[in-house]
Amino acid sequence: MFTPAGFYRGNTAHERIWKTKSGKAEFTTPTSLTSTGFKDAPGRYRLLTMRSNDQFNTTIYGLSDRLRGIEGTRDVLLINPDDIARAGLVDGQMVSLVSDADDGIHREVGPLKIIPFNLPYGCVGSYYPEMNPLIALSHHDEKSKTPANKSVPVRIRA
Repeated sequence: MFTPAGFYRGNTAHERIWKTKSGKAEFTTPTSLTSTGFKDAPGRYRLLTMRSNDQFNTTIYGLSDRLRGIEGTRDVLLINPDDIARAGLVDGQMVSLVSDADDGIHREVGPLKIIPFNLPYGCVGSYYPEMNPLIALSHHDEKSKTPANKSVPVRIRA
């Protein structure tokens, strides 16, 4: 604690010490080429959830997201401008998001105001934890069971 610049705690990977049965680095390969657990489909988007700059975990301190220029609300849906046009939507339009989890359970969140934003095609963004109701309980990482909040299958309902 009193050592200038702290103290070194070690780094076994840097030292090439592998704490495995074989004593060597072990790698696994994915069982599929998709990490999301669902395939693309017409009208299906991948919702990524995000925090604002005035938020810590689920604690929201204000309605000002200076990182994205959004003020006064968190009820927004960020979409690539080309996706807005392709879907026949307009900037500022109010829509809902509907879960497309194919599990027979209806999940819907809205109204959300459409805001053009530089996102990859087929992706939409909105705030966490407001979008939690759209995430199926089965949509999580296989090992850690962490909810897959960065790629949730959804459809937009005008």
